[in-house]
Amino acid sequence: MSAETFVARLDRVPLNRFHWTLLITSGLGWMFDAMDVLLIGFLVAPITKEFALAPAQVGLVASAGFVGMFLGAAISGRLADRYGRRLIFQATLVLFSIGAVLSALAPTFELLLAARVVAGLGLGGELPVVATLVSEFSPRAQRGRMIVLLESFWAYGTLAAGLVALLVLPQFGWRGAFVVAALPALYVAYLRSALPESPRYLAERGRGAEADAIVRRVERAGGGALLTLGAAVAPARSGRTSLAELWSPKLRRRTLMLWILWFGVVFTYYGMFLWIPTLLIARGLDDVRGGQANQFFLLSTVAQVPGYFSAAWLVDRWGRKPTLVAYLLGTAASAFLFGNSGTGLDAFLYAALLSFFNLGAWGVLYTVTPELYPTGIRTTGAGIAAAVGRIGGIIGPFLTPVLVPTLGQSGVFAMFMVVLLVTAVNVLLFAEETKGKSLEQISGLVSAEFAS
Repeated sequence: MSAETFVARLDRVPLNRFHWTLLITSGLGWMFDAMDVLLIGFLVAPITKEFALAPAQVGLVASAGFVGMFLGAAISGRLADRYGRRLIFQATLVLFSIGAVLSALAPTFELLLAARVVAGLGLGGELPVVATLVSEFSPRAQRGRMIVLLESFWAYGTLAAGLVALLVLPQFGWRGAFVVAALPALYVAYLRSALPESPRYLAERGRGAEADAIVRRVERAGGGALLTLGAAVAPARSGRTSLAELWSPKLRRRTLMLWILWFGVVFTYYGMFLWIPTLLIARGLDDVRGGQANQFFLLSTVAQVPGYFSAAWLVDRWGRKPTLVAYLLGTAASAFLFGNSGTGLDAFLYAALLSFFNLGAWGVLYTVTPELYPTGIRTTGAGIAAAVGRIGGIIGPFLTPVLVPTLGQSGVFAMFMVVLLVTAVNVLLFAEETKGKSLEQISGLVSAEFAS
């Protein structure tokens, strides 16, 4: 075992308190990010009223954050490959909190849009970096489960957004709601300061001694390997840092598949979920249920939690590819059914199914993305793929209210169904199965026999 690299040892460490601390600390930031994004769907109405916005300006309130998310994802991924996951991991959450506070203080509509861009920079920058960091620390046999569980904090953020809309918004207005999203996130940024850098990143930068020390820390947390008599053996370095590597012969199929996947998932998610409360009101839900569209939406999103947990159970057993295809197809069917439902139990059931399948697919999406790139460009590839997806996040929320008057709600949700079907076919034809493989094996840096 003296020839075993320290990242190979890291892959074999059983899940322990270090991994769970990393997951919870990372996930809490993810939760506050989600709360901020989903709050917009509840805050558009009071913001529109205060600033007397024209219909074209209303769409900009939601889309401004996605412009920042696009830039943040693309830039932070590159920075994390150059300066480390840990630094960017902390900085992006601080930047998001600053943007949320500035949103609460914005005296004009124009400054509010600028603040939403700042918050989006932090949010878009954080998510691919956090997913990469957790992926690089996770044992390979449980890596899929860890990333899906990380993504599950998005569901808790969605529920928190609904509670803030129900409890904080009526008392303190939309500005108070933004403050509630910002301040706890700053505390989470402080907690993250105790987390170490990724050993895989350190090894890639030639800092093997530091990487080995961190691996020993993880091993000690699991109660094993207090002493390793052999010299620390560094893994092979990928040496890939150029953006052009994303389109090299070995990686271009993966890159194209991920870009299509990210665009389809983000476009449909934000096109649907940011507008469901408004669409329910347009169906007359307020008249039928006494003004409870937001409560209806909040209750339906509870289904996100079992959606995540079921995907977390399947992703390391059934595999990434079949799980992702199944959940995308489930989302497509649910979108069609919701678009043709009414305002009763059928609408609630289909909205819940939409939450179940869509968020389960998100969890697998974040699992697969960092796995497909070598360490030297892992967050670059993940960040740019996420940035391509954010283009869909910009278009989706703006397009839905524009198309509903022409196509109707059933037509718009049929369009989302078609996009999801195309996305599922893309995964079925072009995705690779990575279940049970080490990150180095997926990158082609070690053979299957050595990785096992």
